[in-house]
Amino acid sequence: MREFWIIFKQAFVTKAKAKSFIITTAIMVAAIFIFANIGNIVDTVKNVTGDDEAANELKVIDNSGVLFPMLKAQMESADSLKLVQSDLAESELEKQVKEGKLDSFVTLNLNEGNTIQAKYMTKSVIDFDIPGQLQESLQTIQTQMNAQQLSLTGEQVQSLFTPIQFEQKNVSPSAKSEEELMQASVLVYVLMFVIYFSVIMYSSMIAMEVATEKSSRVMEILISSVSPVKHMFAKVFGIGMLGIVQIIIYGLAGFIAFNTSKTKETGGFLDMLNLSNFNVATLVYAVIFFLLGYFLYATLAALLGSLVSRTEDVQQMIMPMSLLIVAAFLIAMAGLNNPELGFLKYASYFPFFTPLVMFLRVGMLNLPLWEPLLSIGIMLVTLFLLGWFGARVYRGGVLMYGPSRSLKDIKKAVQLGKE
Repeated sequence: MREFWIIFKQAFVTKAKAKSFIITTAIMVAAIFIFANIGNIVDTVKNVTGDDEAANELKVIDNSGVLFPMLKAQMESADSLKLVQSDLAESELEKQVKEGKLDSFVTLNLNEGNTIQAKYMTKSVIDFDIPGQLQESLQTIQTQMNAQQLSLTGEQVQSLFTPIQFEQKNVSPSAKSEEELMQASVLVYVLMFVIYFSVIMYSSMIAMEVATEKSSRVMEILISSVSPVKHMFAKVFGIGMLGIVQIIIYGLAGFIAFNTSKTKETGGFLDMLNLSNFNVATLVYAVIFFLLGYFLYATLAALLGSLVSRTEDVQQMIMPMSLLIVAAFLIAMAGLNNPELGFLKYASYFPFFTPLVMFLRVGMLNLPLWEPLLSIGIMLVTLFLLGWFGARVYRGGVLMYGPSRSLKDIKKAVQLGKE
């Protein structure tokens, strides 16, 4: 076991001290803190550049002579948007918008039927917020005007908009409440990305590490003092531990960032990230499927990496493995909006899809305990068989040199390992 721990330590420490690892980790931690405080950063930039006041000002041409005061009272009471009445002609304001001197403006009219006619003009292709606010406010004003014409009281107007009582009940044994489903979907969405990128990144790192040692002939020295099987699993566990440490760093950074953020906004996505809303069982399953998925793909990556003699051939050799994890990710994303799709159930028991697909189902549905346990059992059996077969391939693969042709080299590696 001494040789195992030496290689384990070497794989972990060497990668942990690498500049690329340190820089990447630092950039990701900084990105997490920036994302957590993005609202404050945007507000600060607007205050410094002076764009905030200009962006919150809207020019209004009121040809009716009565709509502007009502619209101003309606919008400024609930929003920071400042309405300014303009005496300029519509053509002049349109010219200013085209020249970029003005962001937007709105023209208000009343026709003979006392119906509001509004025209909003902007040069921005993503200006959706202000038009939506205008339409909602003008619709409220139109309702008030119609109520006055019909001599309706406030209570009568309010009764017209009394909402119906609607109750939804789901009798499916796997269904969750709407709030639980929303919280679970956010957690599953985030952790699916963590599992996907971690598995594909660290698995590729293992394959590249093995190929690098072979290309530099270091492998010949290593296997003279330690068995290839110990070498393979020491690499897998060493880089796996590095990945776990990096994810813990990201998790702690995210927890600190979102809990120390001075953003005052409540509701929405950030509230969904509150750990108090998360189901502990879902987090446990995330850890289990991450570890099983990593070791499954890492063992496969070590097997494939042992077949190549040049680092340039690594990506080509691990392409089938990459396609498997990409396919699993796409299948899981397809079921994010409807986790009860029939094909998801079958895909969740395919060991190379299980880490993402079964995690999606167990996170968003109330599954009976035997389903995730069965998928975990299938993965453990597959991992054992792949480890046994991978050790045989690795034993011969590390001794193979020359151009790598294809996956047909696996047979040759097994035969060489027997000798």
